[in-house]
Amino acid sequence: MKIVFATNNEHKLSEIRAILGSKFEVVSLADIGCHEDIPETGSTLEENALMKAEYIYDKYHLSCFADDTGLEVEALNGAPGVYSARYASMEGNNSSSSHDSEANMARLLRELENNNNRKARFRTVIAFIEKKDVCPCGCTSIKQIHKFEGIVNGEIIREKRGGEGFGYDPIFQPEGYTETFAELGADIKNKISHRARAVAKLCEFLVKSEE
Repeated sequence: MKIVFATNNEHKLSEIRAILGSKFEVVSLADIGCHEDIPETGSTLEENALMKAEYIYDKYHLSCFADDTGLEVEALNGAPGVYSARYASMEGNNSSSSHDSEANMARLLRELENNNNRKARFRTVIAFIEKKDVCPCGCTSIKQIHKFEGIVNGEIIREKRGGEGFGYDPIFQPEGYTETFAELGADIKNKISHRARAVAKLCEFLVKSEE
């Protein structure tokens, strides 16, 4: 089964493909010739994920899914949340570009510097739009929307550790582990991460739908 993943992020693509394995063919936006910037103007992870998936479905009429992920820190009332990827660039006159992981981590550590409450969680929301043929010849179809969520709890450590992963991985230590995501490596992270948990639910749904 071929499904479009609404991203060109190589980190996300490799992570998703490793989790789903050979059961499904996951193609990127580039693979279907989509090179435009898809709007992500929602105020929640759910809104952004659905916005991206609907953009692809409405334009290409293919089954597709999109995700949005946020790091939610308890002491910061859930921030950076939906703004995780561009957190540093939103700080005052900061000239950091969006998706600047080093700058994002630096801001977060600065804001938590004197705070002993380090509780945090990563949360991923996946919106999957399934194209369903309603007549044998496939001339008419409808779209069905499904959402899946994955959460991993943990804490923000005080200094970066580890050289693998991406985003906030070097400063996030998942519950039950003494290593950060960046120290655990892709094999372990792909089994326990927020994205892995959301994708597992998606995969379970896809497998059942093909039975």
